[in-house]
Amino acid sequence: MPVPSKKPARAPSGPSGLARVAVAAHCLVVAVAAVLALWRPAPVEERIEGPLLDLRFHARNAWWQLTGADADWRRRPRAGGGSATQSPRVVVVAIDKASEDRYGAWPWHSVRISALLQRIAGGGPRAIALALAPPGEGEPWEDRSFVEALSGLRGRIAVGVDFRTGTARAGEDPAWLGESVITRVEQPRLLEPLEAAGPLPGYGPAARAASVGHARYERDGRGVARREILYLRYDGALVPSLALQAARLAEGLPAGAVGIRGDGSVSLGGTTIPADRRGRLTVNYYGPEGSLPRYAATAVLEGDTDPGAFEGAVVFVGTTGIASYDLVGTPFTDELPDVERSATVAANILRRDFRREASPGLNVLVVLAAGAAVPLLCRGRRGALSLLALAALAAALAAGATGLFLRGVDVALCYPLALVLATGGATVARQFQAQRRVARRMRGLFSSYVTERVVERLIADPAMARLGGERREVSILFADIRGFTGFSEKHPPERVVATLNEYLGAMTEVVFRWEGTLDKFIGDTILAFWGAPLPQEDHAERALRCALHLCSRLDRLNAAWTAAGRPPLEIGIGVTSGTVLVGNIGAEGKKMDYTVIGDQVNLCSRVEELTKPLRARILIAAGTFERLRPLLAGRGFGHVVLEGPVQVAVKGREEAVGVYRVTPRDHGEPSEVIGGGDVPQPGG
Repeated sequence: MPVPSKKPARAPSGPSGLARVAVAAHCLVVAVAAVLALWRPAPVEERIEGPLLDLRFHARNAWWQLTGADADWRRRPRAGGGSATQSPRVVVVAIDKASEDRYGAWPWHSVRISALLQRIAGGGPRAIALALAPPGEGEPWEDRSFVEALSGLRGRIAVGVDFRTGTARAGEDPAWLGESVITRVEQPRLLEPLEAAGPLPGYGPAARAASVGHARYERDGRGVARREILYLRYDGALVPSLALQAARLAEGLPAGAVGIRGDGSVSLGGTTIPADRRGRLTVNYYGPEGSLPRYAATAVLEGDTDPGAFEGAVVFVGTTGIASYDLVGTPFTDELPDVERSATVAANILRRDFRREASPGLNVLVVLAAGAAVPLLCRGRRGALSLLALAALAAALAAGATGLFLRGVDVALCYPLALVLATGGATVARQFQAQRRVARRMRGLFSSYVTERVVERLIADPAMARLGGERREVSILFADIRGFTGFSEKHPPERVVATLNEYLGAMTEVVFRWEGTLDKFIGDTILAFWGAPLPQEDHAERALRCALHLCSRLDRLNAAWTAAGRPPLEIGIGVTSGTVLVGNIGAEGKKMDYTVIGDQVNLCSRVEELTKPLRARILIAAGTFERLRPLLAGRGFGHVVLEGPVQVAVKGREEAVGVYRVTPRDHGEPSEVIGGGDVPQPGG
């Protein structure tokens, strides 16, 4: 019966056009990612890079805990070495809910605020920062005792003033700022600070009695206050933030010690505070609300707080009660009181604990490295392994970024990660598509030859089947129905075809049971082999066991046919072992078969033809017997008798060929090899 033709997939002779397009697309994506890493557009930074930065904050605090370092920033070593005692503590005095319950809701009268300041000042702080709005619109802080309290703390106290945004109004006089403004500015034309229209009303003489710092800050698109505005411009004057003023006072520096450089960074004495040209500093948050020491205002007013708590400290005074303060989003919380945010910035400055953005060159280098790593990691891999390699690359990028974060450097992580996701995802998709094509090809080529399990193994490792042809050591089996021509002449064609189909179906099941490759049906003859496409060290054993099984299966078929009044069939089987050429052979694009060719195939056909004159169902060649000898000697092959060898002449060979007749025994009986003297000769 002829085997249906199978159309093989054509092997590419060189780099395909699709591959060149893929390389060009990869390079384009890398270039776009590099440009974005240089440009860093605000929507990407706020919506994507921002959350990734938040994760690094959490990872840093988890690392502190994991390594045994106290996550409390107050007891960590100061940045750059040294101990925490080298920089003043930063604490918060909170007008919290308990304080409001005791003294009434905010706003409080300036007399009570004066009393609070006197209590704090009695503890000997280095500086006090008043992060409080005036009692109300149009009600300036003009109380004499309050102004006197501020004047008595001059040089140690700063007042936060809220400025309107926009352009300064005509006629407004910034002279009340006094010495609070920054006068040392390098290359002012390069700066792009936030413009302020003027202070909100209500500060009055209080602002003249103390150093002034603005209370503005910047939120991103997600409401997170990631940056401190170190200075803003009001009518040509550059006003420092409250945190910067408090840090200057804590260091005992005059106003002239603050300067702004052309790149936007701020110099405070011998310290350089990193900032961009808009005067923005990335805030290094230490944790959620309460990360800084906090004291309730009511406890301070009533003397329940030890005055020594403020000795040498920088004290920020502000509101934290519900509905009485501005809520600020941070990497750790959505509800941080603004006074604690400002205090955190002061702590960053005093401890030199800054967060610095990576240089544009470093960000681009990371993108280019990720772009080069993707094809290197995915080359020659299957889709699943490439996926794992890409996941490892993404993890390495995240780990590297976190490591730099621990050293105070913020690398733009979203761009290389997006690059890995885009180009790596496309690469893996192409690999999976290629695997599906290989799977379809393998299934189309081998589904008629081998079992489904073998097909799946070939799909998993296509290299196991070299379709172009190779030399392999195999065992070959020919099984032929005896007298089938006479049977065909005596029965109707329909009966002949039905019987042959039933016979071939049963025999094919047996071949597949022993994981043989069904080469083809040649009329009523079956050609099968073992040892290809999958290597099988026991190919000779499998071939003989299959031959025995074919005979027993035919016996069951004959019993059923005889019972049904149908004539039985008889077969002869020949088995040989040796080296052949195996591969996909035929006319490419027309008809090709995975088959074996060579001298051993011809010999097997001749051995099968000898089964009738030698009155044997199964004959094996000497080559197969030699491969079975160790198994027979070790009693690993049971209940058979092998008679031979008989030297017989076969067509096409000058020398005689040794063959063995194989006869099954009952199960449990040992195998036996008998000499060839009593084996009938052809024609005998």
